[in-house]
Amino acid sequence: MNPFISIKYLLAMATLLAMQLSSSLVFANTLNVVTSLSQSDPMYQGLVYFKQSVERQTNNDISVRIFVGSQLGNDNDVLEQAMAGAPVAVLVDAGRLSFYQREIGILSAPYLIDKAEQLHLLVQSPMFEQWAGDLANSAGIKILGFNWWQGERHLLTNQPITTPADLDGIRLRTIGAPVWISTIRAMGATPTPLSWAEVYSGLQQRVIDGAEAQHAGTYGARLYEVIRYISKTRHIHLISGLVASQSWFSQLTPSQQAAVQQSAIDAGNYATSLVQARQRDIEQELEANGVQNITPNIDAFRRATKSVYDELGYDALYLDIQQYLAEQAALPGESVQ
Repeated sequence: MNPFISIKYLLAMATLLAMQLSSSLVFANTLNVVTSLSQSDPMYQGLVYFKQSVERQTNNDISVRIFVGSQLGNDNDVLEQAMAGAPVAVLVDAGRLSFYQREIGILSAPYLIDKAEQLHLLVQSPMFEQWAGDLANSAGIKILGFNWWQGERHLLTNQPITTPADLDGIRLRTIGAPVWISTIRAMGATPTPLSWAEVYSGLQQRVIDGAEAQHAGTYGARLYEVIRYISKTRHIHLISGLVASQSWFSQLTPSQQAAVQQSAIDAGNYATSLVQARQRDIEQELEANGVQNITPNIDAFRRATKSVYDELGYDALYLDIQQYLAEQAALPGESVQ
């Protein structure tokens, strides 16, 4: 082979390889993080924490961009993008993930636990680790951190709700996933799936009669302008996870993967602490804006929603979880009840 041609060939191949590597790095080292929540929500501050931590720990080799208000699509759309390998992440609840890994949906089941600390124990358990592995292998969804506690869910209506009977005939917005729909139906209302971005207009135009949400979400979406009552049913402790594409994640170096995952966990702890610190203040703000908080018959709602576990085949798993939590509470130094 002519030496000159050989050198030209090698140079061309080197240039092509460099272009391919550059394209791959640009793809792998950019992450668009999406949330349906507003910038006033503590979860947004958690995402800012995540962005700063990732960029700091990777010396800006990974760039994180945050999009609020479902700018790149609703949560389900972004999940599908992640499954297809796009460099996106989304803060999402366990109920939505149950479409791809059934057991994980129990984390959004009614009255599963009594306090947020118990959920944090569950998402560090061997059973959750198994669910997360199954989710990555079967659906290509990588859980970066699932410790983002958003608060207790309550009923938002324009009439007082104190018992399940009061929900008869009420069209109540909820998340469009089996565990959420079954829960709202068991509580006595007609479940009406609707994207979070449409809840305000849905209430305003009476497409729905009510909704259910945690205080921070209610305040951030200004729903106090279109509701009169919050019935503090505490039917679900909303814990969410920051999830991304397994394909995107696998392109990162081991040190980058560690930085991204640890940042997601640290950011989840930070966001959770903000929610816990601000809950009472947010409730007072809601009251100042004309919303009346009601303490309903919690036992009645608890009894009404027991059927959800049987309906969704979660009976045995529920018992496993209660046993696990009891065992953890009995360990020396544990205070979680």
